[in-house]
Amino acid sequence: MSTMIRLKTFLALLLLFQGLAGAALIAPDFTAIVERTAPAVVNIEAIRTAGREPQGFGPSGEMEELFRRFFGEPGLPQMPIPRDQVSSGSGFIITPDGFVLTNHHVVDGADRVVVKMADRREFDARIVGTDPASDVALLKIEASDLPTLKLGDSSKLKPGEWVIAIGSPFGFEHSVTAGVVSGTGRSVGSGQQYVPFIQTDVPINRGNSGGPLINMAGEAVGINSQIFSNTGGFMGLSFAVPIEVARNVADQIREKGRVIRGRLGVNIQEVTREFAKTLGLERPRGALVSGIVPGSAAEKAGIRVQDVILSFNGREILRSSELPPLVGATPPGTRAEVEVFRDGRVRKLTVVVDELPAEGALAASGSRSGGGAAAGRLGIVVEALTAEQRERLGLKQDEGVLIAGVSGAAARAGLRPGDIVLMVGRDKVGSPAEFERRTRGVKPGDTVMLLVRRGDQTVFFAVTPREQD
Repeated sequence: MSTMIRLKTFLALLLLFQGLAGAALIAPDFTAIVERTAPAVVNIEAIRTAGREPQGFGPSGEMEELFRRFFGEPGLPQMPIPRDQVSSGSGFIITPDGFVLTNHHVVDGADRVVVKMADRREFDARIVGTDPASDVALLKIEASDLPTLKLGDSSKLKPGEWVIAIGSPFGFEHSVTAGVVSGTGRSVGSGQQYVPFIQTDVPINRGNSGGPLINMAGEAVGINSQIFSNTGGFMGLSFAVPIEVARNVADQIREKGRVIRGRLGVNIQEVTREFAKTLGLERPRGALVSGIVPGSAAEKAGIRVQDVILSFNGREILRSSELPPLVGATPPGTRAEVEVFRDGRVRKLTVVVDELPAEGALAASGSRSGGGAAAGRLGIVVEALTAEQRERLGLKQDEGVLIAGVSGAAARAGLRPGDIVLMVGRDKVGSPAEFERRTRGVKPGDTVMLLVRRGDQTVFFAVTPREQD
């Protein structure tokens, strides 16, 4: 064999070994972690008892005669037999005496909950408490010396880290899947604004809910909660409740029987590029205040509508979705420093955090009244609100005008008939004439911020007319 051939063979083998070593680094061996953690992972059956038939219901008397007319004499039709509904999920044991973490939606409405362990033991579980806002539930089974899963620190997770999920997708108990952390601090809406979700590409399917998300140290760093999917199956986006949130919820349920959260008392929205330009911010960041709850901590601290909250208690706010989890995790009564951007400068305010009360709803009226103003450059037709409408909406007698029609710039911005305009820029409006005066000088290319009431929410809209409008 020539020297050249030997050299080529050596280089080929070297590249092969390097490739194998690289593959080992890319796809680590999870078997030791799974063997150590899987015994603490459980399958959960939530049983919803079938409703009983009302007394006296059955094919007798007049009903029997009716059945005979339709089905003949040979016999009466068999009535369907109600059956219990059984749904499957996952969970994991966190104490040797039988406390189990899972999702709220796994056990919601269950009349009986059965916990099945890897060694085939089964226990009836008691629901200690649940928290829909975080989708966390705490269960208790009567046993001792149970295997447990150590809880890690979800705040240290970084995108790109390997993580493992163990659960019961489609009833296949103790299935293992793996992937990486795709992002942290994600907001997925759905009434869970107090949860900074962990996003992963770990394959999660129906039945995985409530199971642990495990790091490479064999610690639970999250509870697998939901997926984004157009088909109902896994499409590369799965979300887990951070274990720090779950641990706090579980501790409060055990100690207080309920979950207490902090509240500022503001409605907020994202700062867009248009809003940042209009307000004088150098870039989009923070949480734009679009409403203040009367008597709330925010009002007492001097926070105003159109302020941009830049930080809370020393934590920078880049996106509006980052603020609710920080405030919710702050104990009521805590004094916190809030930085807001107002009139071109940053101001520091001190707020004493309230306790989040039960949510309420206020319906908006979609009816029309007289006294309107024609559409101008913004493409908005407004009408006066009646005294009855203002009373129903909780507005003052000189507050707000009703949008009767939209076109052009207003339609592009997402405004709708039935919305109520409360402010143009920083100026309040209470009549069609006042609205017309505040918008009279708007030119193509200008961006006007409108504070709008829609339903029980107040939201800013950026309306930018074009030359052709």
